[in-house]
Order: sequence, then structure tokens, then C-alpha cells
Amino acid sequence: MDKKLIFISILFCIGIHCNSQEIEESMLWSSDSRLSWNDFKGTIPPDAVPAATTASGISYKYSANLLHHEVELDYSVNAYFYPNESWYKPDVCDDLVLSHEQLHFDISELYARKMRLILSRTSFTENVKVEVRKIYKEILKELSDFQDKYDWETDFSRNTKAQLEWNARISEALSKIEE
Repeated sequence: MDKKLIFISILFCIGIHCNSQEIEESMLWSSDSRLSWNDFKGTIPPDAVPAATTASGISYKYSANLLHHEVELDYSVNAYFYPNESWYKPDVCDDLVLSHEQLHFDISELYARKMRLILSRTSFTENVKVEVRKIYKEILKELSDFQDKYDWETDFSRNTKAQLEWNARISEALSKIEE
């Protein structure tokens, strides 16, 4: 029996509207916790048009064992909110805008779950690093496109009816994919 052990540990982090600076603080998504305006600690850019911005994203890490050309993957995929990169304008924000921002974070969690599901159903080869990275990049593209669609369809929370529909839609989607 020729046993090979490959240990790979990768941690990637992407944030919507985040730059390459290190982010000191993050909040892990939890079904038991909702965002409050106190969580938005970032500085409002001087030329900011939106009422608020939520910096959230997905990170993953994994280890892989290669045994007889079969890869066993142990992984973790999580959604995070970045308080120091998230901000709001108190004079124009209300509970509806907060629910809009919360949904951005919830959408990140939805795509973290989608990635976990894909990883659980994929048979990896000795090129596991490339294969996992490809899945991650595809998920990030889908996440970004979905976040944009959400903003446009809700008119950045200004379309109350659409906002409430999206709230229900994402809640249902989260209930269909296990944590």
C-alpha cells in the first residue's frame, strides 16, 4: 500500500467592495444573529451615493488526503461580514435598508452553502488545489452576479415590494440547503 498524504490548507477571503488591505474584524454568519446598524463601523466615502454598503464574502480552507489516487477532502466554507468595511448614512437609513443589507450577508451565506454542497458532491483528483480553486472562483462569480441582480431588482431597497419578495426568496433558499 502506497500511502501519500497531502496536506493543503488554504484560506481565501473575498469581500464585496473590499480592497486588498487586511481586515481586522469579521463576523461569522449565524442564523441566530442579525446585523444592526452598530455593526457598520466603516467610514462613509466622501462621494458615496448608496445609503449603505455591506462588505461580506466567503472564505474556505481545506485539507486533502490522497490514498490510492482517491482524494478525501476535509473542508470548511463560511460567510463573513466585515464591519470595518461596511458603512451606512444614518440620516437616510431605516429598517428596510437594514433588511436589504442583511440580505446581502444572507446571500453570501447561501453561496457558502452552495459551495459546501458542490465540494461534498465532487470527486477530486491529484489536482485538488486547482479543482477547489476553480469551484471557488465559479461560486464567487455567481455570488457577485446574484448580488448585482438583487440590488437592481430591489432598486437598492427602494422597491419595498421587491425587497420583501427577495427577503422571502432568500429565506426559503437558505432553508433548502443545510448549514
